[in-house]
Amino acid sequence: MPYQCLAILLSLLLAVQPVAGLASTRPDLTLTQALGKSYEELFDLAPGLGFTQSHIDAHRKHLERARDTCIDEYKDAAKSYNRQLRDAQAELRRRTARLNDEERHELHCRIQNLRKMEQQAELLANHAIPTAFDNKLAKLELVEKWPAELRKIEAEIAAEKHYERRYGDVRDIGLRNIRSGQQDDIKRGHEAVQQMKMMGMMPPEMDNPAVVQYVNDLSQKIAAASDLQVPLQVTILNSKEINAFALPGGYIFIQRGLLEAAETEAQLAGVIAHEIAHMTGRHGHRLMRRATIAGILYQAAQIAALIFTGGVAGIGTYYALQYGFYGLGLVLSLDLLGVSRDFEREADQLGVQYAWNAGIDPRGFTEFFSLMASRFGYVAGLSWFRTHPPFYDRMVESQREMMFLPPKDSLVRTTTAFEEMKRALEDVTKKAEADEKQRPSLLSPVEDCPEPDLPRYKPGDPIENLCPAILEAP
Repeated sequence: MPYQCLAILLSLLLAVQPVAGLASTRPDLTLTQALGKSYEELFDLAPGLGFTQSHIDAHRKHLERARDTCIDEYKDAAKSYNRQLRDAQAELRRRTARLNDEERHELHCRIQNLRKMEQQAELLANHAIPTAFDNKLAKLELVEKWPAELRKIEAEIAAEKHYERRYGDVRDIGLRNIRSGQQDDIKRGHEAVQQMKMMGMMPPEMDNPAVVQYVNDLSQKIAAASDLQVPLQVTILNSKEINAFALPGGYIFIQRGLLEAAETEAQLAGVIAHEIAHMTGRHGHRLMRRATIAGILYQAAQIAALIFTGGVAGIGTYYALQYGFYGLGLVLSLDLLGVSRDFEREADQLGVQYAWNAGIDPRGFTEFFSLMASRFGYVAGLSWFRTHPPFYDRMVESQREMMFLPPKDSLVRTTTAFEEMKRALEDVTKKAEADEKQRPSLLSPVEDCPEPDLPRYKPGDPIENLCPAILEAP
């Protein structure tokens, strides 16, 4: 079975067995087990692990070999399905006049399922598997480099040099000038919103008053603690993508999937603060100087680097169609639009500051990153992981910024209001899922077909579900 490779080789990422010879100053924790920890845990653990450089290098080579082998296996599987698909379509053309209804339906089902199997194999080979391994390799880099980086940060804090960096003095939030001209972006953002609606690229707005009010209140609270100089216009979109994006001039769009994915108010606030930071940095204005609004909107409803989680953009029509995103051109690589990773670094730094200044635990930002990487990110956020800075750089920059912040008592982790919003959201989700079942599927026009031979995996499931076997590393 072609998916045995994924079950075996991706299990290397999760195996409880260590690479032979690995040891640390924590005898109860092997290197493989350490890489199964969250980023937050690893920041605490890494200084005391003490793995040798040779052990780390050996494990890196081991993961890279496993990644390459598994990718090749799934590329071969996709080619095999494509050959079978062409043969089935040729048979349909050849026999079409002689087929009875039962034979025609069986052949239609075979073609439909082969399409699904090919698309699934391509998705796994080109996106899910590389992302899963990139995540583990980034954690390995954290184990390797964070102890020295930590000492450097502590020295900067002791010498108070952290105040000298750009946007370093958080005591000036709201009075400093991140980038002038925010007011000039309002018209541009309004035009973009109207074009998205006219072109059918905007999912329907959520109409649940409790959910809408909570998210608006939280967003306005963060905006008031930021450098935003224009009114914040918050829209909740009733779409299951784990996504949030900002348009110039104070327009922020938060999708239902993001509200479902966030486990604490701090995590949700971290994403919102990041998007507000894109506005204060005028990243949309600077991006749109490189391409017309109409051009960007026609190719992708998400606006390039302004997307935090990436939705389903770029992962292929399989999940794009199955899970209902309304945009066009979803396989477009955001790199083609001139996305600047500097925008993301700046938004990460400012977003951490804004959440902290609003009295919310800024660790929610990195926690949500870990959540995306370990549970949702392999499918739902693949375009983000592909076009944004590497895991390690992003995590370290955010952790450094949090260490530079002055201590503050009683930072909010979550609230009863957040829990009430989540309960209200359950009814919205149930209704949306029921409505979705009534819609025709572009991917599966043939009804009453047997299920294709796919891994038992869907967006939202942990990637571990694909790895039932544990293979001991050599």
